[in-house]
Amino acid sequence: MSHPAPLFQPLELPCGVILKNRIAKSAMSDSLGDGTGHPTAEQYRLYQRWAEGGLAVSIIGEVQSSPNFPEKPGNLVLDSQADLSKFQELARHGGRNGAQLWLQLGHAGALAHGPISNPKGPSALDLPGLVCAEMMLEKIRQVPQDFARTAELAKQAGFGGVQVHAAHGFLLSQFLSPLFNKRSDEYGGTITNRMRLILECIRAIREAVGPDFPIAIKLNASDQLEGGLVEDDALQVVAALDATSIDLIDISGGTYFPGAKSASDSAGRGPYFVEFAKRARKETTKPLMLTGGVKTRGQADEALSSGAVDVIGLARALALEPTLPNLWQENRMPEPSFPRFPNAAEGGITAWYTMRLTRMGADQETDDIGSLEQAIQEYEARDNIRAEIWSRHFGPPAS
Repeated sequence: MSHPAPLFQPLELPCGVILKNRIAKSAMSDSLGDGTGHPTAEQYRLYQRWAEGGLAVSIIGEVQSSPNFPEKPGNLVLDSQADLSKFQELARHGGRNGAQLWLQLGHAGALAHGPISNPKGPSALDLPGLVCAEMMLEKIRQVPQDFARTAELAKQAGFGGVQVHAAHGFLLSQFLSPLFNKRSDEYGGTITNRMRLILECIRAIREAVGPDFPIAIKLNASDQLEGGLVEDDALQVVAALDATSIDLIDISGGTYFPGAKSASDSAGRGPYFVEFAKRARKETTKPLMLTGGVKTRGQADEALSSGAVDVIGLARALALEPTLPNLWQENRMPEPSFPRFPNAAEGGITAWYTMRLTRMGADQETDDIGSLEQAIQEYEARDNIRAEIWSRHFGPPAS
């Protein structure tokens, strides 16, 4: 009897949940919320298409525990005021075909969307393009309980798990980074202190959801910024996570610090963080997921066969072809056709892919790449409309 290829073998997580294969749709900010923090019909359809496309788990980017620090006005907000039935509908659509649908627990902190927030981070910053106040100690200590409450609601709504977002320059990533975190109390200084909030979040979430509900974390290998989180410190975080009840460590990198290039916008060929994953494997027995730069079936197979990682995270590849897992299992389409955008404006490629997801949710995507400038205009116009809705619905941002 032949065994399935490594990419299509099931994986049992430490909590006992079994993923049907090793392909995950990594969290992307799809910006498809309706402006009041609730999912839309286009979002239901998008995650249904991914589930039917054959992946094991799909992760919804940046679901907020409150409306106070969103990354974008299209974020979802799952708190005690949310209409849980709309989230239940999303969980139902995204959980078809044996797929898992997880929520990524987010808090943008210093990078919160300015028009609808008063950004706050570990420390006060006044830099070109980035101004934020310092979070007070009582607000920091509230974050784990906020995340735990949203995770509990996610479980009630029928989602399969949650992912703690500690990457890409958002709040928990900011605490890890010496570039953002200049604190001198128990949350700043050494990496032991800088990771404290993350460990508190994991403990609080586990207490809220019980032992058999998956909790993942997305972690930067490095911030890819001078003065930011470096790999040696990130490895210490991985080692500390090994002693927690975490079920999956998703390795990524880069940050949305103003002016910085994200790893996915770089010109290099991926996977981007496989060498770090090999180092991380020596620090933990937890399942590892690799996100960033995996564009071909061969790259995915090689990363798994190396033993460095257990799950392959795909993002833009699945924005181009939502049935890619099924195609790979049928030994078809080893590599999607990625569009080329020479000399793209900062944030332009992200805008293009975000609008691509919008069209996928409406079953209206085409092979026509179109204009990057038009995608940016559409993206910004929609943000402006939803920011107005957000402000009317939630009121003035918290101070």
